[in-house]
Amino acid sequence: MNNEPTFIPGLELARRFYWEAVRPVLEAEFPGLRHSAALIGTGSEVLGFDTPMSADHHWGPRAMLFLAGPGYQQFRDAIYERLRWKLPHRFLGYPVNFAEADEHGVRLMEESRTGPVNHRVECFTLAGFFRHYLDFDIDGEIESADWLTFGEQKLRSITAGEVFHDDLGLEALRSRFTYYPSDVWLYMLASGWQRIGQEEHLMWRAGHVGDESGSTIIAGRLARDVMRLCFLMERQYAPYPKWFGTAFMRLAAGPELAPILRRALRGETYQERGEALATAFECIAAKHNALEITEPIAVTRSLFWSRPFQVIWGDRFADAISAQISDPAVRSIAKRGLIGGIDQFGDSTDLLHSEWRQAVRALYASGIR
Repeated sequence: MNNEPTFIPGLELARRFYWEAVRPVLEAEFPGLRHSAALIGTGSEVLGFDTPMSADHHWGPRAMLFLAGPGYQQFRDAIYERLRWKLPHRFLGYPVNFAEADEHGVRLMEESRTGPVNHRVECFTLAGFFRHYLDFDIDGEIESADWLTFGEQKLRSITAGEVFHDDLGLEALRSRFTYYPSDVWLYMLASGWQRIGQEEHLMWRAGHVGDESGSTIIAGRLARDVMRLCFLMERQYAPYPKWFGTAFMRLAAGPELAPILRRALRGETYQERGEALATAFECIAAKHNALEITEPIAVTRSLFWSRPFQVIWGDRFADAISAQISDPAVRSIAKRGLIGGIDQFGDSTDLLHSEWRQAVRALYASGIR
């Protein structure tokens, strides 16, 4: 775009777009229409991480309208059409018109001066949106197998963003996803510690036989596991990789642990990496004790049997946390193995799509006796 406007965070842009451009049209053309309006779901602006670069990909003046079932059928098309003719061509300096989707499904802002605009004010029903986005029926209970198969990025993007207006109870609905139930949380914490216990000595062993590349890869895995544990300890959903580190730095633990983990990742030798990781493990061990969910556990490193490898023995934490799980369904899953939630055991972006959720859900459901 020429003469690019001053950048406005997308969530603020959406809020103002709804109240200053969309809402007046609804009140004039559809008086009394019960609806909710929001910006949730996909988009870096929903998480508050967008920058001027974000404007090249789906970003721009937009809003989501939620209508009740009969209203959705009756008014959806009419709302879209009236907005095409009534919305301004620019809002706060940004084009309201969007080009047609390209071969990748991406729509970009496109300048227009006359005629109707191809806007991005999209209509949904509450049930339809959650069915599509999470593959979940909002009339049902959220069971442990559901929690463990909802990707954290999606949970974060449901509970982030903002509801601008709410006649239909969208805020109450998304509050159901605020955070994991206590026993699911304990299971995921235990699984995080189990991962550390399983691999902390392997970083040392690979380096000890001269495999510095393999040692570095394992160190990176362990650094990510430490970061994931911090998100869990602070009861925040972790976003997907693009914003994982950015969000981590906004945790209380981020500024303290980030330089330690950087030393682990940048270490030229396995001894340097091991020293940094052992320090990181001691830090999160202390944070575990501060949660007071188990009896205090020793937080100092020790040797791995008789080998010169410094470890925290993560399985001690996993076992102590697992013992606190009381929900029979979660205990049954834990007895089968501490594989954690879908983000902990899966490392495929496609696996986190809702199309796979029921198949993965069956994995957990089979463990419930």
